[in-house]
Amino acid sequence: MPGVYRPQADTTLLMQAMLTATIPLDKRVLDICTGTGALAIRAAMAGARSVTAVDISWSAIVSAWLNSRARGIRLELLHGELAHIPHRRLFDLVLVNPPYVPSPKEVPARGRARAWEGGAGGRAVLDVLCRMMPRMLDSHGIGLMVHSALCEPEATLSQLRDGGLKAAVVAREIAAFGPVMRERVDWLESVGLIEPGQRHEELVVIRADRTQE
Repeated sequence: MPGVYRPQADTTLLMQAMLTATIPLDKRVLDICTGTGALAIRAAMAGARSVTAVDISWSAIVSAWLNSRARGIRLELLHGELAHIPHRRLFDLVLVNPPYVPSPKEVPARGRARAWEGGAGGRAVLDVLCRMMPRMLDSHGIGLMVHSALCEPEATLSQLRDGGLKAAVVAREIAAFGPVMRERVDWLESVGLIEPGQRHEELVVIRADRTQE
């Protein structure tokens, strides 16, 4: 659907991490920033008991609904800001492919760019999600989050651990810059986020585990 962020290398890497993780079937799954619903649908196909998908974009919600209906998959679809993620509900698996592209501008309040714009260091949304993760996971719950290594994976690991979770990088992949990154290579070079002539980035999937009741 026009205006919806299509699945790319980060979605594929996160999906692979989900499918290879030691996560029993018949679990409650939350997919944050669902976009087209690709991850939510795959989780349902893998046997999840229930899948809740959240996005700030109405176009994404409609796209996820159409894609899930076409496959006979039932999703709970919620539209809204991160603050609208269900309170007092815990999940066994939380999937997150957030906006993380570093930008010289603030995160936009509306428009398609909300799907990727992550603020100056790419962490405007990441930091919020790291703080939220501990309160979303049930006992022995697992969180899987993908983002670029340009956005300080160590900061993600540190924040998750500060929240009482066990955290580690469980997947890595080198990916060529997509259109958005290619458009801002001059700025990325000027602020030292990439080397001169660099046209690739490392993607990482970080796993967070709640190990205590």
